[in-house]
This record gives sequence, structure tokens and C-alpha cells, in this order.
Amino acid sequence: MQTILSIAVDAFAYGMVLFVISIGLSMTMGLMKVVNLAHGAFAMMGGYIAAFAAHQLGVPYGVALVAAVFGTVLAAVPLERWLYRRIYGAPELTQVLMTIGITFVIIGIANFVMGPSLKTIPLPEALQGPVELGFRSIAAHKLFAVATGVVVAIALWVLIERTAFGVKLRASVDNAAMAGALGVRTKIVYAVSFAAAVGLAALGGVVGAQLLPIEPYYALRYMVTFLVVVSVGGAGSIPGALLACLLLGAVETTGRYLMPEFGEFFFYLAVIAIVCIFPHGLLGRTG
Repeated sequence: MQTILSIAVDAFAYGMVLFVISIGLSMTMGLMKVVNLAHGAFAMMGGYIAAFAAHQLGVPYGVALVAAVFGTVLAAVPLERWLYRRIYGAPELTQVLMTIGITFVIIGIANFVMGPSLKTIPLPEALQGPVELGFRSIAAHKLFAVATGVVVAIALWVLIERTAFGVKLRASVDNAAMAGALGVRTKIVYAVSFAAAVGLAALGGVVGAQLLPIEPYYALRYMVTFLVVVSVGGAGSIPGALLACLLLGAVETTGRYLMPEFGEFFFYLAVIAIVCIFPHGLLGRTG
């Protein structure tokens, strides 16, 4: 029983880290219809900014986290204005080629500026120690990742389902021409949505840095994992992405505990099974 509970705790923490990073990609693909393969590069950029702020500027963890989110968004705004805006509504192959090109450019810049070594983000004292749960202890930073994931899930659901901006976003996605005719400034709606997705990627890159270390090839190493989450959960579905992250996190963590020699075999076996049974994702739209 203790082993099962330990697997459940670690799987939940890993799944929530995946959720924080991947939900921005789910928004971009599901709501804006853009296959943004550079999403992991923005998560990596956030991690690098936080590492630089903490090590070179000596700022506290919270300040480094905020700087990472805002710094990544500021870097992404010109990209949205001059590059991404050209591929809204373009064929998927065009989007893939554009975004994979952006990914390699960011990787090259990261290698040149920050070097090829792995970067760490020092945790504050409150997140360094273990927290006793009764049946086992868990690292405090994992609990922080879980709390961050819960807050992000609730905030996004409220934003999209319960605010005027969410109504404008859904209207722009369903029929941009009609929304524009009704006075919705679709370009601004898309720009704000893209900035939010990039900001979430940066947040996830920093919060999850202890589980998914920041290094120059981070964007390529985890690109497939982030795409799998969106595919399994259903693009644009917040509950779907959350369910997919928890399910895939449980499969991968269980495999690592019980049969580590098989690597990620069971993770991708589960992905194949889910995609065969639910071709539109667990909670994706069929229309």
C-alpha cells in the first residue's frame, strides 16, 4: 500500500508539472489552430531567464519567476506580430516549418549566450526540504508544483468560461469574420491569447525545472511529450489536458518504479492505446 501511495504522490506532482507547461500549447493548438512546435522553446527561455536572474543578479526565487514570465512574454510579442500572425489559418505544414525554425533559432541563441551546460534555478529555503505526509515525505517543490497547477487550471477555466475575454476568444475561434463584424478586435484577442500561452510555458519551465532540467536541447527533448499531452487530452480542452497529464504521469511514474529497464515503453504504449480509442483526445471536440 505504501508503494502505491508513493507512486500516486510522485505521479500527481509530475502530471501537474506537465499540465502547467502543456496547457499553453493546448490553448494555442485548440483555440488558435496553430501547431506551435516552439512552445517548449519558450518554456526553456523562461528557465534560462530565471537561472540568469537568480545566479547573476542574485534576486529571490519569486522575483526570478516573475521576471521569467514577463521576460519570455516580451520576447514573444514581436514574434507573434511579425511571424506567427503570418501563419494563422495557414496549412499545418507551413505552421510546423515556421515554428520548428523558430525552435532551432532559440536553441542556437541559448547555446551561444548561456553555454551548453545544464542550468539550475536555486530554490528558496521553504521549497528545499521535505514535507511529511504521514506515509512518506515529499519534496516541498513538488507540492509547490501541484499547487501551481491547481491555481492555473482554475484561473484558465474562469478566464475562458466566465469572462468577456473568454467569450471574445471563443467567438474569434468559431468565426473570426463574424466576430470582427460584431466589433471584436480579433488580432488583439489572438495576441493576448498567445502571450498567455507563452507566459504559462515560461511559468512551467521554472516551476518544473527540478523535474525537467533546463538545458539547450530542452525544447527538442520534451517536444514530443508536450504534443502527446495535447493529443491525448484533446486540443483546447483544459479538463482534457489535466486528465491527460495525470493519466500519463501515472503511467510513466508507475513504469519507472516497477520496471525502470523498460524506460518510456509503457508511456508510449498508453498513448497509442488512448489515441486508437479516442482519436479526438479524451475530452476533445469532435466537430
